[in-house]
Amino acid sequence: MEAASLARTLQQYLAEARDAVVMEEGAVCFALARSHYSISAEHGKCVLHLWSDERNTVRRVVSLEQKGGVLRLAVLRFGQSRPSKLEICRDRDRRTPSAREASRMGYQQRLRRALARHFPEFTLGQMTSAVDLEHSFGPVYARGVLRRGRSAFSFLGVNAEETQSSVDAALTFGILWLSACRESLSGLQVEGLNLLVPPGRSAVVRERMAHLDRGAAKWQLYEFDERGEELLQLDTADRGNLATRLVQCCDETAARQRFAASIDHIRALCPEADAAVLSPAEIAFRLRGLEFARARVAAEGFRNSQEIVFGTGAAESTLTNRNAPEFEGVVKQLAEVRRSAGPRAHPCWRMHPERWLESLAVQNISSLDDRLVNVPVYSQVPAFSAADRAMIDVLAATRDSRMAVVELKADEDIHLPLQGLDYWARVEWHHARGEFTRFGYFPGMKLAPGSPLLVLVAPAFHIHPATDTLLRFLSPEIDWTLAAVDEHWREELRVVFRKRAQNLSPGSFAA
Repeated sequence: MEAASLARTLQQYLAEARDAVVMEEGAVCFALARSHYSISAEHGKCVLHLWSDERNTVRRVVSLEQKGGVLRLAVLRFGQSRPSKLEICRDRDRRTPSAREASRMGYQQRLRRALARHFPEFTLGQMTSAVDLEHSFGPVYARGVLRRGRSAFSFLGVNAEETQSSVDAALTFGILWLSACRESLSGLQVEGLNLLVPPGRSAVVRERMAHLDRGAAKWQLYEFDERGEELLQLDTADRGNLATRLVQCCDETAARQRFAASIDHIRALCPEADAAVLSPAEIAFRLRGLEFARARVAAEGFRNSQEIVFGTGAAESTLTNRNAPEFEGVVKQLAEVRRSAGPRAHPCWRMHPERWLESLAVQNISSLDDRLVNVPVYSQVPAFSAADRAMIDVLAATRDSRMAVVELKADEDIHLPLQGLDYWARVEWHHARGEFTRFGYFPGMKLAPGSPLLVLVAPAFHIHPATDTLLRFLSPEIDWTLAAVDEHWREELRVVFRKRAQNLSPGSFAA
């Protein structure tokens, strides 16, 4: 296959698989949702360039084959004469439906034996992984009840062959299973939840469980070794081993001066574009949350120069005199489409709605909660941990200098409460050690001691029905607010109702 044909096939596949993962030697090396790529077919060679904040890879594509939704590439590394394999998968879980079912049934049998041996004083009833749409349960998790007289514990387990995202989400469904058991087993006192996860993959659920209400339930976390059928209980109250890292807040004024020519260039084409400083060496251009270009420092021999790359998805191209008309066309079309009255069927109107919502929130953060001040406000703050690299949607402060974490969802998402809890926990950890001030955030402001606020934001009719249940089980130390915004938030960001945690019993809310 010729280089141009290889490039077209690769471009088409990647354009239709925005959440795909790239695997090399059996391990995921890039997730396209958080990475970028470019494809060229110059000089008779098809070259795939992949990069993210963690790594950079360039491969020459020799051949490709698509099978079962997976694109298999034969590629050459620089200086290599023998091709190696690169696979691009639409789904991290590549098992067939029958293989997934067999794995889950085998897991249930091993889990049943381990529970019977570890909890001999309890009676193990029926275990299920059946789909229950009413309570949002899918086939990924095995769940059941351990009974002892009139007392009981709910339990939920996830096997080692499931994806890490499924493991991380286990606590959300564990809480919902506990609540469902309490409602359906009226003759029993369901004391709490036993959550069982694969060894070495418990970091996220452990941190989340540390911030649940211990007066509302007993929370117990176990790592289940399926091969030895052994359970190891973890101490979820101990946060001493939390691995998290905050990045230095860069000097925005200096960065904007450094990239002044690029900013002027972009804003001449699109005056409404926002310029977001990513680092001293890179700045992003966004229109209502949709990134369409970046200016960055590029090394040329022993000198540094600046370049602009553009693209509205993971694909990017470097701006040159040759493709300048193409870039101007992209920006012009984006300005026509990316507006509240734009064509809703257009991909650029539908892309990244959360970023669009976030861009409006950053402009007037006090509209979400009148305790918040509009300056300074930080968006997409990198929050590293041992388990992942995530971005805190919005970081702000209150009028009395208390920190606030704002997590936004534009669509219905069952994980909103616990994902917000993740970011709250990281911010609380760094704030307790004075790192936000030391790393240059909130200059000139003496941040108040104590835990931050947690503000959860979503359109009123896109708040998942399970949200209230999940919020009831958060620790009383977390001062949270759920802000429901009007469905027409693209036209005007307006809160239609709020729910708050202060002075509430576990089963009630304040509007």
